[in-house]
Amino acid sequence: MSLKIAVIGSGAAGMTAASTARREDPGAEIVLFTEDEHIAYSPCVIPWVLEGRTGWESIVMHDPEYYRQERGIDVRTLTKVTSVDLGSCVLTAGGEDFTFDRLVLATGGQVFIPPIPGTGLPGVHVVRTINDGKAIEEGMASVDDVAIIGAGVIGLEMALAMKEAGKGVTVIEMMDQVVPRILDPDLAADLRAYLEGRGVRFVMGAPIQSVDGERSVESVTVSGERIPCGMAVFSTGVRANLELPSQMGLDIGTLGAVRVSPGMRPYRNGRLVPNVFVCGDVVQCESAVLPGPTMSQLGSSAVRQGRVAGINAAGGNAMHEGVTSPWVSVIGELQVAGTGISSSLAGWYGIEVASGVAHGLTRARYYPGGTPMTVKVLAERSTGRLVGAQMISGEDATGRINWLSAAVLEGVGAKDFLSRYENAYCPPTSMVRDVAFTAVERLVSEL
Repeated sequence: MSLKIAVIGSGAAGMTAASTARREDPGAEIVLFTEDEHIAYSPCVIPWVLEGRTGWESIVMHDPEYYRQERGIDVRTLTKVTSVDLGSCVLTAGGEDFTFDRLVLATGGQVFIPPIPGTGLPGVHVVRTINDGKAIEEGMASVDDVAIIGAGVIGLEMALAMKEAGKGVTVIEMMDQVVPRILDPDLAADLRAYLEGRGVRFVMGAPIQSVDGERSVESVTVSGERIPCGMAVFSTGVRANLELPSQMGLDIGTLGAVRVSPGMRPYRNGRLVPNVFVCGDVVQCESAVLPGPTMSQLGSSAVRQGRVAGINAAGGNAMHEGVTSPWVSVIGELQVAGTGISSSLAGWYGIEVASGVAHGLTRARYYPGGTPMTVKVLAERSTGRLVGAQMISGEDATGRINWLSAAVLEGVGAKDFLSRYENAYCPPTSMVRDVAFTAVERLVSEL
């Protein structure tokens, strides 16, 4: 008798889990339920679609029919699961029920909108799905000014996309820097200055008080100042979607997401739940940098977790190790990246860090086309162990941050990094001694 696997959620975690389970068990019956209309796409690309770099059709990798025909996965779109009986049954809003042997829960996250007046007005948007993006695109045609609420990486990508479309853009952030928590203030100041040079206005250290208007958005109010705009886009962070986990009675961790074991199994009243696996934005995972839980709501993390959940749902025994959460964002001509913890997160964890900063070029000085690069590395002061890195450059931030992420993951000391690590060199791709080495040298001098 074939195994029956139910998957709830069609984001990176859910789709990866379903596809992995199929590879592990070719005979399993796999049914995936999703409220979304579109599947197999990355929400991260929405700002660049709005900027005109690509189109909506091109960002959808596969449709439900592909999964049915090529992978034997029954994908049911526009289908909301209203409850899960841990005795092994899924119930949908349409009254359909599906009995399962194993369940993968990948319900993702929801954009947090602060409880202020006016958020229900036409012209208020979030950036989460293709339909969200299309609604923004449609609304852009009739507005001159846009307020972006939140100065995280998605908010800044959206701000520049709107500016490139000819809109007046104001970014509102309750913290005193852009990309708070994961970028240090010095690099954040450089990034903000770049965007201000492109015409983006910032209102910092001031939470939004209200969205104003009669029939649609006319302005937003921040610290008593009314800022005219015809559209307000909230990019104020993502919180775990706990509707189903709460209904199932799963244990919620200290960070407001489902607590899971390394095998992606959830807990209920402190005990592991059999035959259920949870992955993606809805879970809290373990940090590889410092002991304790963390959130890693990144597409790359979702894929890793979905793979483990899919293997185990099909009867395997995979484990999800701790995360360093490497990230990268392209904002105009700049690439901004980081891994591990920032100085502010180090303070939250209660550890003292030392840092080293270096400036250089992405290519050999004599080779044309190189762009400036700033690299910052952090180490735990008491041990010298690398715990984080950040950079701003014009190219190839991804390769360098992956390299530094590996060092953080392995717990390499700063002095050991200088003696053991090497960088590939070619004049069109790097300086003979990469800027990262200079940054670590300066870090060692501070230890």
